[in-house]
Amino acid sequence: MPRLDTAALDLLFRDARTHNGWSAEPVADADLVAALDLAKMGPTAANSQPLRVVFVKSAEAKARLKPTLSPGNVDKTMAAPVTAIVAYDPKFYDLLPKLFPHTDARSWFAGDPVGAEAVARMNATLQAAYLILALRAVGLDTGPMGGFDAAAADAAFFPEGDAKSVFLINIGHGDAAALFPRSPRLDFAEMAKIV
Repeated sequence: MPRLDTAALDLLFRDARTHNGWSAEPVADADLVAALDLAKMGPTAANSQPLRVVFVKSAEAKARLKPTLSPGNVDKTMAAPVTAIVAYDPKFYDLLPKLFPHTDARSWFAGDPVGAEAVARMNATLQAAYLILALRAVGLDTGPMGGFDAAAADAAFFPEGDAKSVFLINIGHGDAAALFPRSPRLDFAEMAKIV
């Protein structure tokens, strides 16, 4: 496979930052659709695709999200043009006949709610990482974070219980003046070995 050039690697990784401040420039719905269309192409176990996302954009939706936020996350989240509620479908396996049709993968999970929950959470988190990279690829900045009441967010945005929140991603055009200095990263030898 060809490698990405330096500019693409800088965009996705080296120059990309976690933003806490935002410009007033709006985010187009088409960019959110394009990013999710890219993110869904990443691999998941048995092509399970358990990620579910609510892109909170309207004033009414932001008002519902606000009481779920930890105090330190309120201002930056309310200022972000969009906040994605990253969640997973605990019954993702019901779609496996469509998504993984060459075998009965549904039976691997349908009778094991604890195992299914672990698979759903892990793979939705993996897909959310793809989504962060995809948002960067379409020219947006992100600010992923915890610091919210997931049960309250679920009650407000997934009242039927068809998804469970994992974390949030603020999305928009970041204000570089509000960035903290980049924190250190571990060296290869501190986090990995080749055996």
